[in-house]
Amino acid sequence: MKILGLDSSGLVASVAVVEGENLLAEYTVNYKKTHSQTLLPMLDEIVKMTELDLNTIDAIAIAGGPGSFTGLRIGSATAKGLGFALGKPLIQIPTVDGLAYNLWGCHDLVCPLMDARRNQTYTGLYDFSEGEMQVVRKQCAVAVDEIIGNVNALERPVVFLGDGVPVFREFIQEHCRVPFAFAPAHMNKQRGASVASLAVLYFREGKLQTAAEHRPDYLRLSQAERERLHFRMMQEEDISDVAAIEQMVFSRPWTKQAFADALKQDVIFVVVLKENTIIGYCGMYCSSEEGEITNVAVLPKEQGRNVGKKLMGFLLEQARKKGIARITLEVRVSNENAIRLYETMGFHNCGIRKGLYDMPREDGMVMMSEL
Repeated sequence: MKILGLDSSGLVASVAVVEGENLLAEYTVNYKKTHSQTLLPMLDEIVKMTELDLNTIDAIAIAGGPGSFTGLRIGSATAKGLGFALGKPLIQIPTVDGLAYNLWGCHDLVCPLMDARRNQTYTGLYDFSEGEMQVVRKQCAVAVDEIIGNVNALERPVVFLGDGVPVFREFIQEHCRVPFAFAPAHMNKQRGASVASLAVLYFREGKLQTAAEHRPDYLRLSQAERERLHFRMMQEEDISDVAAIEQMVFSRPWTKQAFADALKQDVIFVVVLKENTIIGYCGMYCSSEEGEITNVAVLPKEQGRNVGKKLMGFLLEQARKKGIARITLEVRVSNENAIRLYETMGFHNCGIRKGLYDMPREDGMVMMSEL
């Protein structure tokens, strides 16, 4: 059985060919070039050096995720292209499993750590003490403190490896309460040989897929997808989340009941979500062709990212659909950021209401816009 193994899931790019129990060739690069520049040239070099006829391979093994979104896409596209061209099946190896397989035969717990940014890690827990790989915790994307907590709870010596080790080394040294070690350089990063070797077992178990069936397993959304905002009309089940933001932002916040009562009237209330979590909202009372904006609030940690402007834009779009021609709102005279925002959206100062606000006492500016 001859398996071609590819791994471009992290900083390392690696290509290997395994035949039975023999590693015929492996080419691994940990350098600043992109995987699109290195993966196919590395494969070409292995083919030349081993005089390999790619038609003789039985399957193409690919580290299928999690990992770098760009790296996974490059590896996936390469594997799928080869699969289609050669008419060969693909074997998708979970990236963290493949990384753990570097330490086959280790009698300690094995904990791969890949840097997933924002203090998160792609990780899992593995045991080789019985002569085969046992998955103690399936690969996952979690905060580093969670996986270290799992390690401590198992009360066993552990070996850490992966590109997350230098990122989390200080945290591990401070919080890991069991004996631990870090894998040496020749086995602490992704290897195509481990992917191909683990794929031999998968092949025997019939875990194959066609090139058309293969999809990377990202485990979580890409950064662009995580940052994407979703706007919709406010619903009754949103009230608790909206009221919580209201409490954070305003000195005299609306109650949950106030929001519930408002939704029963002629209003337009909209919310904005990121990663399925409400991060802002705004509302407008409607009367004939006129609208009065009542609340505009964005979660404090999301402020300064144009969320409020986009939210207002969505609200005004809904107002136009409803036939609203004129909109007014009130804002503290000291709230310069909000005033500038409203001005960019076509609102202008049409008067001052003395002592409108409490806590602290302050005048309110009335602003108006024609739609």
